[in-house]
Amino acid sequence: MDSMTQAALGAAIGGAVLGRRLGRKAVLIGAVLGTLPDLDVIIDYGDAVANVTRHRGFSHSLFVLAGLATVLALLSSRLSRTREISPARWGAFFALILLTHPLLDALTTYGTQLWWPLRVRPTAWPHVFIIDPLYTLPLLGGIGVALVTGRAARPATWGLALACAYLVLAMGARQLVETRIEPVLAERGLEQAPRLVQPTPFNILLWRVTVADGPRYHEALVGVLDGDSAPLLETYARGAELEAEALESRRGRRLDWFAGPFLRYEVREHDGRDTLVATDLRLGFPGFHPFAFTLATRTGDDWRPVPVSEQLAAAGTNRREALARLGGRLLSPQPRLCTSDFVARQWWIGAPGAC
Repeated sequence: MDSMTQAALGAAIGGAVLGRRLGRKAVLIGAVLGTLPDLDVIIDYGDAVANVTRHRGFSHSLFVLAGLATVLALLSSRLSRTREISPARWGAFFALILLTHPLLDALTTYGTQLWWPLRVRPTAWPHVFIIDPLYTLPLLGGIGVALVTGRAARPATWGLALACAYLVLAMGARQLVETRIEPVLAERGLEQAPRLVQPTPFNILLWRVTVADGPRYHEALVGVLDGDSAPLLETYARGAELEAEALESRRGRRLDWFAGPFLRYEVREHDGRDTLVATDLRLGFPGFHPFAFTLATRTGDDWRPVPVSEQLAAAGTNRREALARLGGRLLSPQPRLCTSDFVARQWWIGAPGAC
């Protein structure tokens, strides 16, 4: 999630674990350590694909962070003037702060390389959007009271408990959405197709379902408060005829490892040349996908990998209108909102409803 939320989570855990002994210091140390793994964003790997796919890599590894927590706990138990804190308590303090950072990130769509350096796909169990005020505010409230009063343990614990309760609600909402989309997918023969279920921006009431289906993919918006209204599944072209060419390049294979089947391919004119572009369909929203990368340029009938990949701007132009319409969709399935309202019609294949 965003760095403010991660700092707030670390601060709340710090206050809950050592607030009675260290007071405000536990909160402040927790805030610093809670955002530490995100400092990998300052590393420039020299290429847009590398920068995106290596983020949340080594600095988010459970192996690396567990080792760092062990070292910090041993040093603190030996060097700290506060002798009443046991080594086990120091260990719990550092381990909980550091390890919850990647675990929370894994609850978002981007994916987190929890098992680095093992070469496995990034872990993603999307239950919250990357920024969700209703998760963050209880944490901020708890640590705010802790910093003002100096009595860190109780308010930090309450803030942490409320934030965890919100995650439980998110898990329940996701399960409800899965139940509602299942009959629609079964009707289309897509029960076993790779699917991605994730919340739309800043809430857990309205969810986006993306289903990969060979040369096509399908999108649906499903609300927790939709009642008996059946989800509408819209179908789009994925540009699969360009996939083999994309996978010829090292960067294309890296993106395939990173995003799996949720990639769309197209040819765009960029810098006056036909350019093969791959778009990560998981991140953002239909029509507003921020992660699109140049992979190759065409000379005659031949494609050549680009020397350095670039990240291109999202195609959508009116994000405020899109967010406003999504906000209006949160509480009711009417008026019907179609994902194709925001996507260029060149990709749209059709829908069984009124879109």
